[in-house]
Amino acid sequence: MKIQCLLVANRGEIARRILRTARAMGIKTVAVYSEADAQALHVQEADTACALGGNSSADTYLRIDKLIAAAQTSGADAVHPGYGFLSENAGFAEAVLAAGLRWVGPPPAAIRQLGSKAAAKQLAQSQGVPCLPGYQGEDQSDERFQAEAGRIGYPIMVKAVAGGGGRGMRQVAEATQLPAALQSALGSGIGLRPWRVIDRKSLAESAPCRGAGVCRHAGSLCSPGRTRLLGAAPASKNH
Repeated sequence: MKIQCLLVANRGEIARRILRTARAMGIKTVAVYSEADAQALHVQEADTACALGGNSSADTYLRIDKLIAAAQTSGADAVHPGYGFLSENAGFAEAVLAAGLRWVGPPPAAIRQLGSKAAAKQLAQSQGVPCLPGYQGEDQSDERFQAEAGRIGYPIMVKAVAGGGGRGMRQVAEATQLPAALQSALGSGIGLRPWRVIDRKSLAESAPCRGAGVCRHAGSLCSPGRTRLLGAAPASKNH
């Protein structure tokens, strides 16, 4: 059954792109917004807009209960998370489905499996997917990282497993830079674990899923700047 009304649980340019595509597909759209975003373009461009009643992201775009309530009161029958915010939160996907709404994204199980970059890489390797040389072992000592970096060869990338948007990602050109990069990766961003990953390059590996057990690996994609070493993202209907 075709989606009739789509709530976009995001803001700014991310939301605008989704709204534009939905409009081209003849789907009605619902935007959500914080008090600070009340005059934002994504609010103006949607067919309907719902205030989330707060100013900070923690009180608005990261509030699962408010997003579900907005979808229900606006008459939306589907939710698109965009990227960032709750897009990689399996609990949000489950809450959307439990509310009787359609989730536009990977199934919760896939999100959960790919939530940790280390676990995601191990999963890919177990399925025979070619991966970059790296280290994501349980031994998190600086001595072990020094040894692994020497094995991999410089330059390397130090990446916090639970980073996101480039947080906790540090390029290391030589051995003398590694201790500082490890310390930075350990303390960057919110919710980082005491676990750091070394990879030779920063590439994005795409594994789109569209439900019903359909998941395809799309190879390694060069992604300069802010990247994810392995990310989960909604697949288009053509994949």
